[in-house]
Amino acid sequence: MEIPPRPTLFDFHGVPMTRYFTDNWENVQKFKARPDDIVLASYPKAGNTWVSYILDLLYCRQTLPEQQDSVPLFQRVPFLELYVPGFLNGVDGANQLTGFPRIIKTHLPVQFLPQSFWEQNAKIVYVARNAKDSVVSYFHFDRMNKVQPEPGDWSSFLRRFTEGEMVFGSWYEHVTGWWEKKQTRSNILYLFYEDLSEDFDRELNRLCSFLGVSPSADSKKHVTEKVLFNNMKQNKMVNGSTNEAFDFNVSAFIRKGNVGDWKNHFTVKQDEEFNEDYKRKMKNTDLHFRTIL
Repeated sequence: MEIPPRPTLFDFHGVPMTRYFTDNWENVQKFKARPDDIVLASYPKAGNTWVSYILDLLYCRQTLPEQQDSVPLFQRVPFLELYVPGFLNGVDGANQLTGFPRIIKTHLPVQFLPQSFWEQNAKIVYVARNAKDSVVSYFHFDRMNKVQPEPGDWSSFLRRFTEGEMVFGSWYEHVTGWWEKKQTRSNILYLFYEDLSEDFDRELNRLCSFLGVSPSADSKKHVTEKVLFNNMKQNKMVNGSTNEAFDFNVSAFIRKGNVGDWKNHFTVKQDEEFNEDYKRKMKNTDLHFRTIL
């Protein structure tokens, strides 16, 4: 189908958004959660697809194994607030899921999550990635994703990122908002992309413990193998190759996935300025990130 022109940002209740995430807002907010739902939340480009696939494998290998090779991951784990005319929207996609639990993805800041998820005490997995790798990944994603705003060049994109002029708003407000919420809610697990990269087995065990699942050693091995970066990159059900909005001539959807790629993009001056700004914005939180392993 034909992809419409790229959208523009506008202020939506204090957060920059595009219409692809606000046009179905009433239905998003009225979404009826279930107690056994699992929400996967993150700022864009923080490892959401990676953890989506981990969760999908943990559950769907038992319940819906036939979907692994025939149904794209973005249909198995619907993107709640996404609303692109001509495609199945996230709310309808979530409501049509037949397996249990439903795994639902979102990039919403904590204050926008539909109330029913809190009322039902659904489990929420938040995955966070350091700001420098996040902005690099976001830049390449916006270059290849035709339903995102025009990214411009790297230096202007970096400036907009530091100013919070991105779809889903400020990285700083997103990661700290969810971190603060976690302090008072036992139903939130806060994962770090860097920890997953450094010691996958340890973080998989943390995730399983939080979810209350006890996969066999064989199942864990299966998950670990399937979610290796190169395996995901070649898996047509996971790598975004079925998504018509993506231009793979510009960039891959699953691009590099490593920690520290920011060093290939930031100039020395950009790095110094970014660090100063970062210190100022993160001085009132005990949330800490690693930018190298």
